Amino acid sequence: MKLVGKQSWVFENEIYINSTGTSVGPKEADGPLAGSFDEIHDDLHCGEDNWELAERRLMNESVNTCLQKANLTYDDINIFLAGDLLNQNVTANYVARHHRIPFLCMFGACSTSMETLAVGAALVDGGFAHRIIAATSSHNATAERQFRYPTEYGGQKPNSATSTITGAGAALVSKEKGLVRIKSATIGRVTDYGIKNPFDMGSAMAPAAADTIKQHFIDMNTSPSDYDLIVTGDLSGVGSPVMKQLLKDEGYDLSDVHNDCGLMIYRPDQNVFAGGSGCGCSAVVTYGHILNEMKNGSLKRVLVVATGALLSPTMIQQKESIPTIAHGVVMEAL
Repeated sequence: MKLVGKQSWVFENEIYINSTGTSVGPKEADGPLAGSFDEIHDDLHCGEDNWELAERRLMNESVNTCLQKANLTYDDINIFLAGDLLNQNVTANYVARHHRIPFLCMFGACSTSMETLAVGAALVDGGFAHRIIAATSSHNATAERQFRYPTEYGGQKPNSATSTITGAGAALVSKEKGLVRIKSATIGRVTDYGIKNPFDMGSAMAPAAADTIKQHFIDMNTSPSDYDLIVTGDLSGVGSPVMKQLLKDEGYDLSDVHNDCGLMIYRPDQNVFAGGSGCGCSAVVTYGHILNEMKNGSLKRVLVVATGALLSPTMIQQKESIPTIAHGVVMEAL
């Protein structure tokens, strides 16, 4: 059966990531993973007139690079799956307007990278598409302006805050043999532990990550030792210890295999508070650094669990708590 256990999908066919594309901003380019990104910009405007156009350029570049690596054109793609953090997913929608590929817009906040990848793999596995592109993006200035305060305002932040990464990642998925296979996915549930602070996303999302990872182990009859790496999306330095403790209390010790994309993408001295976050965070780290490590043999089996906070400014102003979700995808190197 393709549905295994309560929440996991096992793909019947061999589904592969054939190529990827990543594009990042200056702070990401100054971090420890700079060599794994395809396109790098030395300023936040990315050569555009405003922040929103800059984010749109990042996603366009990631998709174009992904296609160029595979020697394909837009006409070769059956479905484009994409999402971002902005209201009405305007980055993804406007990029789709340009590419003219049949389009499914998706939103899972920062979990969108693995949501689009999982759904894309399922569509290919089911024969509803031959090739799909999955893409996500975020931009520090666009996200800060929408969810917190404009960067120009200069508002002070607590150490629990994360820094939205400026970047976009895209992946090409098909049945055509590649170096990395998508084996399975675990679809998360919305959790809400009552946290209302938009400056502490790590603590808010940690229970969702723990819930999805625990269910993945149950559904797939696996344990942490079955993976070379279990990486979360953007729990940061605050949320990662919370998630690991929640799982340890359930009998799963991730100490030897866990890392977090929001901690991997920046150096500790880059003034990013608790670490990186954003739709592009898990996308650029996974489609850049992690897949490179899998292709060169350093990693064999990886579980990527992207985490998302499903809040809006309106709900926060109405004193609502923050619902969160996490989706996981298992990848194996050949």
